[in-house]
Amino acid sequence: MLRVGIVANEASGDLLGARLMRAMREQFPDLEFEGVGGPEMIAQGCRSLLPMERLSVMGLVEVVRHLPEIIRIRHRLERHFRDSRPDLFVGIDAPDFNLGLETRLRAAGIRTAHYVSPSVWAWRPGRVKKIARAVDLLLSILPFEERFLVERGLPALYVGHPLADELPDKCDSSAARRRLGLPEDARVLALLPGSRTGEVERHGRLFLETAAWCAEREPGLHWVVPLVNAVTREVFERARARAGVALPVTLIEGHSRDALAASEVALIASGTATLEAMLIKRPMVVAYRLHPVTYFLAKHLKLVKVPHIALPNLLAGGRLVPEFKQGECTPSAMGRELLELLNDRDRRQALQKEFHALHRGLRRDAARSAATALLTLAGVEGRG
Repeated sequence: MLRVGIVANEASGDLLGARLMRAMREQFPDLEFEGVGGPEMIAQGCRSLLPMERLSVMGLVEVVRHLPEIIRIRHRLERHFRDSRPDLFVGIDAPDFNLGLETRLRAAGIRTAHYVSPSVWAWRPGRVKKIARAVDLLLSILPFEERFLVERGLPALYVGHPLADELPDKCDSSAARRRLGLPEDARVLALLPGSRTGEVERHGRLFLETAAWCAEREPGLHWVVPLVNAVTREVFERARARAGVALPVTLIEGHSRDALAASEVALIASGTATLEAMLIKRPMVVAYRLHPVTYFLAKHLKLVKVPHIALPNLLAGGRLVPEFKQGECTPSAMGRELLELLNDRDRRQALQKEFHALHRGLRRDAARSAATALLTLAGVEGRG
C-alpha cells in the first residue's frame, strides 16, 4: 500500500486533485489518499480530514482575517502527517497554504510535490527560494512556466493542462441548452462571477449591472449564471436583490461548462474559468476586482509582474480577449465589449480559431504525465 497525503483548497484544485488521483490509481492501484479535498476528491476515495471550504480564502486582507484558523489547520495537518507518515505528500495549488506545509514535511524527511506551479512569473517572484525548500518536484500546467522555473534552479516539469485533455475540440451548444432548459432560439450570455464567496461578493452586482446595461440596448438577451455551490448562489442572490435589476436569468449550481457551451459570449471573473471558456471556444470579456486594500498593496509594492490578468492573454502573449481590472470594471465598458463580441461574427470566429491553436498546445495527457512523475518520485513504478 502506497500512502499519499494530498491537500486542495477550492473547486478547481478539487477537480485537479480528483483527476490526478484517478490517473495514479490507473498506474498503481494499491493507493490510499488522505488530506483535504472537496466532493470530487472525496468521490475518488480521499479521506478528507476537514471541510475544504475552511481553506477557501483569497486576497491579502481576507487571509489576514482568517489567519489564526489557517495556522491552526496547517499545524493540525503537519502533526497528522508527521505521526502518520505518507510515502508522498502532494499539495494541489494553494501555494500560500501548501508551501509552508510542504516545507515542514520535507524537513521531516517526507517526499513532497506541488501540483500547479505558483505564479512566481507574475506575482511575488521572491517565492522561488521558498519553493526550492518546499518541494522535491514542481508540476507545471502552463507551457511558459517550465523554462522560467528550471532556470531558477527549481525541479520543475511541464505536464500540460488537464482541462485541455478533457475538453473536446468542439462543444455542442444545442445539447448544452437542452440540458440546462435554456431557450433554443435565444441569444444566451453567461456570467461567471467567481468560485469563491469573496469573488461573488465583489463581482455579482457589477456583473448584473453590466447585464442590465446590455439589456437596455439589446432586448431579448437571456443570461445563465453557474455558481459553484449553494453558498455562492446565496451570495449571488443577495447581490441580485441589491442590484434591483429585472433580467431573464437562469441560475444553476455547477455545470459551468454547459453554461459556457450554451452561451455565445461570456463575462468571466479572471481565473481558471477563463481557461475553461477558451477551451470551450467561447469568446469572453474578463474582469477582476480585488479587495481595495489588497489591490493597493499589490500595486504599490509592485507585487504583480505581468501585463495581463486573463489566462488566454497570457498564453497568447498579447491582448487576445478584452480584460478589465479594478476601477476599469464598469457596466458600460464591459457591456460595450460584450455586445461588440456578440454582434461581430467575424471577430468571434477569429477568436475561436486562436482558441483552437492554444488548446492543441496545452494537450499533454497531463494527469497521466503528472501521475507517472509522482509515482517515480515516490519510488514505485506504475504501468506507464
